[in-house]
Amino acid sequence: MKRLEAGTDLDGFLIGPCLHAGGMAHIYEVTYADARPVPFPMVMKVPRMTTGDGAENIIGFEVEHQILQVLQGRHVPRFVAAGDLSSIPYLVMEHVQGKTLQQVIDQFTESHTRTSFTDIAKIGAAIARAAHSLHQQNTCHLDLKPANVLMHPEGHAVLLDFGLSCHAHFPDLLAEELRKAIGSPTWIAPEQVVGVRGDPRSDVFAIGVMLYELATSELPFGNPATQGGMRQRLWMDPPPPRKLRPDVPAWLQEIILRCLHPQAELRYPSAAHLAFDLEHSDQVRITARGQQIEGTSFWVHFKRWLQAAGMHYHPSPLPAQQIDEVPIVMVALPHHDVRDDTLYSLRQAVARSLGIRPGARLAVVTVISPNQSSTSDDDSSETSLHRQYLTMQRQWAQGLDLQQHQCSFHVLESGDVAQALLTYAQGNHVNMIVMGAATHGVQMQRVIAPVPIKVAMEAPCTVILVKQTLPFAQL
Repeated sequence: MKRLEAGTDLDGFLIGPCLHAGGMAHIYEVTYADARPVPFPMVMKVPRMTTGDGAENIIGFEVEHQILQVLQGRHVPRFVAAGDLSSIPYLVMEHVQGKTLQQVIDQFTESHTRTSFTDIAKIGAAIARAAHSLHQQNTCHLDLKPANVLMHPEGHAVLLDFGLSCHAHFPDLLAEELRKAIGSPTWIAPEQVVGVRGDPRSDVFAIGVMLYELATSELPFGNPATQGGMRQRLWMDPPPPRKLRPDVPAWLQEIILRCLHPQAELRYPSAAHLAFDLEHSDQVRITARGQQIEGTSFWVHFKRWLQAAGMHYHPSPLPAQQIDEVPIVMVALPHHDVRDDTLYSLRQAVARSLGIRPGARLAVVTVISPNQSSTSDDDSSETSLHRQYLTMQRQWAQGLDLQQHQCSFHVLESGDVAQALLTYAQGNHVNMIVMGAATHGVQMQRVIAPVPIKVAMEAPCTVILVKQTLPFAQL
């Protein structure tokens, strides 16, 4: 495919300067040829299709054309138009401002500096949120890497290049045409190596590779050039980040190595769970994995090698269905003017919800008024109050069976309880809110509008309002 000349009129688009000339495509700045105003900056992506190129180049263009039209939200560029494959294939889309993560990494490399662990967590959470947005739309990216992640100036991530992606509602053209590993060798997930496509946890693995590189400046599996080299990750673990960089926090290593587990079912069950841990690092449950310095033993790798010998291609469930099975459940725990029967009923409702959803995460949230704290009284200081309510939350949760669930505790300060709960639910991809039908107590409801009603009306997810009942022994 020859490079287009600036000033060329192609199907009503005026070709501007070439912004990128890569091995797979050329990217041009474009406007409308009739000089009408553009709704937003636009670029045209023209795939390189020359003699000798594999079928995946053509199929990849068709896949991206198909998927980009149906994706929505701020984590993907807006689609404008496409050219016919029989003449000049192209895709016109929004030109999103920002730097790719690869450019960010290169800048740190050139300046011989490293990203702070706080910034690594922010970057990882932004990518995980973007991936979760795709998964909610039944799409798996399957080629996440620093060059395909754009960091927007406002802080969120925008994902690029959907040529290897898979949408559950469309025919998987790549899976139908090819049965070999499809993806970038450095970031490809173990199950992709054997042809499994459509699992959201493959994108979680790729995010883990990027987090590993940001934390250590090394690639966890190198850059294998052969099928055998890629297949090793079906049973191999990378060196623990703390072995390469001793100051890596245990919570970050715990997150990274969980993302990189060879078995998909032992990674984070969804990108939303990953984002949650990255944004609440003080709540990460640290196991021996987060502390280890030496790599996994030979015998563990050998057992995994035996298990991997039987891995083969099989279809994946719908991504949206898969992540719905492992929701983030939030319980709004009141802290004043509350009766024992309310706390008991909430615990029973949460126990039922978690009992039928193995792997679900529980977030216990209490909202207190900013006026409750005092700067003159140590017992009423902000720190003391937070500790007091966190202790209360943990005591309440002792009656729950949390062996198969991660649980975290959060105390928020706000004068508007309902809005604080709604903001928390929206910001943390909460799938279900469990709260009492009278969270303020009977006396308070006579003077103010009930918080549960406002939450139920405006919540971005399912809301379960629990009626207070005492256990049989207390009736």
